[in-house]
Amino acid sequence: MGRTSRRTSRKRSKLAGRAIAASAALILGGGGLVAVNVYANADESNGPPPSSQEQIQNQNGGQQVSTISCPDVGNQLPDVPDGARAEVDRELAALDSQITDAYARFAEAEDKNSVLGPLEEQRRPTIENIRSAIDQGGRPPENLDGMAPCTLRADDDGGAQQGGDQGQNGQDGQNQGGGEGDQGQDGGQDQGQDQGQDQGDGDQGQGDDQGQGQGQGQGQAGNGPEAGDFVDITTVQPNVQKPRKQRGASRGTFTTNCGTNENGKFNPDNVIVAPGVSNGAHHMHDYVGNQETDAFSSDNDLANGDTSCRNQGDKSTYYWPVLRLQNGNNENDADADGGGRDKNVGEIQTPDQVTLKFVGSPVSKVTAMPRFLRIITGDAKAFTNGDANANALWSCTGFENRQLKDKYPICPEGSKVVRTFNFQSCWDGQNTDSANHRTHVAFADQRSGRCPQGFRAIPQLVQRIVYDVPPGPGFAVDSFPEQLHKPITDHGDFINVFDQRLMNRVAKCVNDGRRCT
Repeated sequence: MGRTSRRTSRKRSKLAGRAIAASAALILGGGGLVAVNVYANADESNGPPPSSQEQIQNQNGGQQVSTISCPDVGNQLPDVPDGARAEVDRELAALDSQITDAYARFAEAEDKNSVLGPLEEQRRPTIENIRSAIDQGGRPPENLDGMAPCTLRADDDGGAQQGGDQGQNGQDGQNQGGGEGDQGQDGGQDQGQDQGQDQGDGDQGQGDDQGQGQGQGQGQAGNGPEAGDFVDITTVQPNVQKPRKQRGASRGTFTTNCGTNENGKFNPDNVIVAPGVSNGAHHMHDYVGNQETDAFSSDNDLANGDTSCRNQGDKSTYYWPVLRLQNGNNENDADADGGGRDKNVGEIQTPDQVTLKFVGSPVSKVTAMPRFLRIITGDAKAFTNGDANANALWSCTGFENRQLKDKYPICPEGSKVVRTFNFQSCWDGQNTDSANHRTHVAFADQRSGRCPQGFRAIPQLVQRIVYDVPPGPGFAVDSFPEQLHKPITDHGDFINVFDQRLMNRVAKCVNDGRRCT
């Protein structure tokens, strides 16, 4: 794909205001009181907390609703002819924009159902365009017509029902390869190597009385997070399990140091899912590694780009949604795409540490990744799609044997927030991408550690991001606005732009059982 425009990185603003931390008591499961920090802007300290989109009564049935839920068309497109992919990607991005616009109307409408009819009318011709593009060189799925209507759904974690079962069974959520927005993975491809199984034993919830003020409400943007999206990590039972390494295992590691995005490279694009589409993600991404990455980057652009990685042979692209403090201070994207226009506000946090490590298979040697291999793990629409493809894990330093998938952790004093992404470790041996950005890669079986039939083991990227944020429910990741900043929507993206000689070294280090950098 040729370059049509160049977008520059947004530099982090210097914040004039100073946040003040107010202490609020949060009742956690088991009856214990834990003090947490909730933030308010000093300029707003005499006024009410920021606007909150409370769960709203559905006019027709009294059911509480808080967002729009639309069928994920991209999930239904495992095969798209090469010649149709660019058009299909554009139309899928248009569907995302339609939902974003409808959510903005939803937030203001008295009759919440009134947004559904116009949204369906918008979606039908867009879906028909997708069908027509595929039909020219392939066979479109038969059920596309039924995916035009959307519904309203409740925030099941909201209001008084903040309990939240941590027994989401991380294995289920990570059986499937994930993706940004529409990246599901066909069933049966169980996750291997995943370190966050079985997300707790029952209710690690927030109890009946959730804290006060902003931490209780819908966040600075009016659509999340809520206190029920957080859990005290000390109440979660250890739940990490790994497949036992066998005689033929590849036990080495290769670590690449690419910094923490200290230079502030951000954009709301996603060159994997929405190439050529500005603001294709509708949320801001942090980038480390390749500095040329935006919606319009071609493979050639990436190959010739600068990199933040210490080893200049690694020009790979690593990106993920930014994490923001909900403290009343906004960045200079408060009125920009991916920022305030898409309900993403607050102070962007530079990670305290980013570790990018490639590890081996517990049962076999690995083969070098092909150059320009694209992998997405997690599902940016997991709140409305369901958790089958969720694959981001949340924890705290000192407690990383306890991993959460559907909750943000409240870490004790002296402990830092940790996000972990275990990327797919099996490759089909042929393709660097697929139409739904998922079927060319897979997870190994969670129990045996073996790749599915027809797939081969590759070095597995394990990405660990640490944040030094004040303890308490005062932060959230950027998300599509209708996803309400839920932790389950977290996700990571990777494009392999190692030069081939260095990638061969990565595979050799892993296979030889050495620790290399």
